[in-house]
Amino acid sequence: MDRGFRNDMLQKINPDAAAMSILPTITREYSLDEIAIMTRAGPARSLGLQDRGHLGVGASADITVYRDNADREAMFATPELVFKNGELIVKNGKVVKVTQGATHVMRPAYDRAIEGPLKTYFDRYFTVRMENFKLADEEIIDGDGGSIVVQPSRPRVS
Repeated sequence: MDRGFRNDMLQKINPDAAAMSILPTITREYSLDEIAIMTRAGPARSLGLQDRGHLGVGASADITVYRDNADREAMFATPELVFKNGELIVKNGKVVKVTQGATHVMRPAYDRAIEGPLKTYFDRYFTVRMENFKLADEEIIDGDGGSIVVQPSRPRVS
C-alpha cells in the first residue's frame, strides 16, 4: 500500500532476498478500496465463491471494520468489529463469540477415467497411496467439528 513502508520492510529481510525482489521497482500506492478488492473480493471471485467477497443480496456477511488510523499497520492489526455470517464475533478488538467455521469445497464434474493414470502416478512418485490421500466428508467434519459447504461450480469458459 505505502511505498515507504514497503521499502522499510525490505531493509528488514535477508539482503539476498531483497536483491531478488521486484518490490523496489513498484512505485504505485494502493487505496484502501483497492486493498479491499485485492484481499477480499478478488480471491472470492477467483475461487468462484458467489456468496463471499461482496455485501450484496445473498452474501454471507463476513465483514471486518477498522477504525481509521494514519498508522495503517496498527489499524489493520486490531479490527474494531468482525462479523462472521452476520454474527458479531469481535468488538473493540476482543473476541465476544467463538463460532465454528466450515470447510468450503467444490465438486466439479470430471472424467473418472483420469483416476487410473493418477493412481499410476501416485504409485510411482509418492510414498502416500492415492487411496490414503482422499478425504471423506465425515473425516473432515470429525476432524474439526465444523461442517462442509459445497460451493457451486461453473463450467470454465475458454
